[in-house]
Amino acid sequence: MPIYCVVPRQLADQLYDRLVEYYRDDPNVEVIVDRRRGGEPGPKPSDRGRRRRRVPGTFPPIDVPGARS
Repeated sequence: MPIYCVVPRQLADQLYDRLVEYYRDDPNVEVIVDRRRGGEPGPKPSDRGRRRRRVPGTFPPIDVPGARS
């Protein structure tokens, strides 16, 4: 299973070639540039119809040594 070394797009010019050279002898490591576009404005899918109210669960009593009842 490969290990991915992900380089942020903003640092690709500075780091990509250096990291490829550094890991060239390790066949398990692949250096890639992150091409996602996170944080940019745009339409977002609506989750409101799928959300459900969370119901709190119950927990069994805990026996703590030396604790007073």
